[in-house]
Amino acid sequence: MKPISIIGVLLIVAGIAALVLGEVSFTRHETVVQLGDAKIEAQTKDTYPIPAIAGIAAVVAGVVLVVVGYRKR
Repeated sequence: MKPISIIGVLLIVAGIAALVLGEVSFTRHETVVQLGDAKIEAQTKDTYPIPAIAGIAAVVAGVVLVVVGYRKR
């Protein structure tokens, strides 16, 4: 399998994952106050939506790369 085809397959998988999940979320830990050894921390959960068009574009680009990779044989 050529490298371009591998990249295409990875793009297809990432695009499908983006379409299924729809968003990426993670938790940040921030130090609010620190006095000597004592500190107060706050957790914030951030969520970023993944546009459906981005997932579709990744799948289409992946398919194109896979086809191009197989046609160059």
